[in-house]
Order: sequence, then structure tokens, then C-alpha cells
Amino acid sequence: QVQLVESGGGLVQPGGSLRLSCATSGFPLDRYAIGWFRQAPGKEREGVACISSHVGRIYYGDSVKGRFTISRDNAKNTVTLQMNSLKPEDTAVYYCATDSAGYMCYAAYYGSWGQGTQVTVSA
Repeated sequence: QVQLVESGGGLVQPGGSLRLSCATSGFPLDRYAIGWFRQAPGKEREGVACISSHVGRIYYGDSVKGRFTISRDNAKNTVTLQMNSLKPEDTAVYYCATDSAGYMCYAAYYGSWGQGTQVTVSA
């Protein structure tokens, strides 16, 4: 079955960097859409960065463009989110999610989710 395991979260100061990883198994990564989403307390889950299936088109949320980079390693079955210039408003639980029919970076189109990893940006 589909399994997604996130790692790399933690506490970082504003302006710092973190690298999140998602180890995947149970499905062909190169044929599934996969992405990172986040949810802060009291807010809806939002798409951060996603890679479409097959073609591998990349989508970023407006608030992270130019700061975050998503990458996919099909050989290692991992997806990475490099986060630079972090801001306090980036604080959230970050989830890795995938789906064979995932559309752009809309959470409603992703059916399989990891357990999440906490990212806290604070001085």
C-alpha cells in the first residue's frame, strides 16, 4: 500500500533554512502526482509545492515562490522540499501527499497522506 514518511522538520530562526524529505513506497513515484502541503493552527490546509505525474510540472503556492524548491528522485523514491528564507508565517505541520490523479496543488485531489512533520520558525 501507499506509504509516505516525512522527516526533517524542526525549529529554525527567521531567515534560516530547512530541508524536508518524504520517503515513499508502494506506488510508482514517477507516475503519481506528489507534493507538500501545510496546515497551521486554525487555518485550512494549503498546497505548498507539487509535482504532477508523468510530465513532472511543478506548482508552488504564491507565498513560497522563490523561497522553496521541490524535487523528486525516482530512483530513491524520495521527494524533497528545500525551504529557504523561512518566515514565522511558514510555521505549520507539513504533509507529504500523493495521488495517481492529483491535480495541480489542490489538497482535495490527493488521497494518500503522511503523518506530517512540524516546522516552527521563531526567534
